[in-house]
Amino acid sequence: MTHEAAGVPPTRNDDDRQDNDRPAEPQAVPETQDAPASPAGDAGETGAPQDAAPRPEARLAKAVQVAEQALIEFEIAVETFRVEVENFSRLHHQKLGPMYARLDELDAQIAEARAARTGDPEDLRKAKEARDIVMPMPGIDELFHDWMDSDGLSPEASAMLTEQPVRPPKRVRPSEEARKLYRELARQAHPDLAQDEPERERRDEFITRVNAAYGRGDIELLKELAVEWAAGPVQPLAPLSESEELYARLEWLSRRKELLTVLAGELEESAIGSMLRMAPDDPDQLLADIGDQLLGEVAKREAELAEMVQ
Repeated sequence: MTHEAAGVPPTRNDDDRQDNDRPAEPQAVPETQDAPASPAGDAGETGAPQDAAPRPEARLAKAVQVAEQALIEFEIAVETFRVEVENFSRLHHQKLGPMYARLDELDAQIAEARAARTGDPEDLRKAKEARDIVMPMPGIDELFHDWMDSDGLSPEASAMLTEQPVRPPKRVRPSEEARKLYRELARQAHPDLAQDEPERERRDEFITRVNAAYGRGDIELLKELAVEWAAGPVQPLAPLSESEELYARLEWLSRRKELLTVLAGELEESAIGSMLRMAPDDPDQLLADIGDQLLGEVAKREAELAEMVQ
């Protein structure tokens, strides 16, 4: 699969649309003598006009069918290319990663040798930067995350490290306003007031959220829940007509295609995707060529370091 896999596959949407919009050419009817008139007139045996135009819904359904098939092919192409990029990235890391690491180590040794010879502060800074690249050390924040406070380890962290019991979190004491909101909502939405099982389930779910908000003392959320309850249950949407459903489906397909197009572009513009575009038919040979170049760079740096440490 080449980078062309991320392109939009050709579809017949426009052609189909033009064919449907084009009036049907009249068919030649052979002349017959004394042809008896149809009992149903021009409607034929079924009673429907023979030259009736297709329903708009039928044309929409055809467009949806074509768009769906095109999207399926596009998704297959994008996913195939994504897998190729992922596999190539893994091979790139396995085969060339040690060479890159060797180059970084040689760069650090060369910088350190230069700094040791000159003693220049700038050379010392560069040597430290080169060594940090080879052996990156995580920062203290990365090691302890939220365990650090201004005085050192937080009490919770100290307790865990010394195997002491961790103090429970501070109890939240809801304000008077929160208690008032809670009591009102509990009275209004209590499950025992339900008239049927679906209503009881709705009230159970709502009261669960009310209890959670009250337990945190979240006044703003309690206010939002009060507004939600006052608005009443969500009414089901009116059923869509056939045309509305088809148009909605077309819009969804269009949005999905746009998202896939963005993903395909990101894959193509990535470092690995760009490398794949250089040799779409033989990526293994590309890895071999890059490996040869890296070996050459390693040899140059080793020679440079040997001269500096003599």
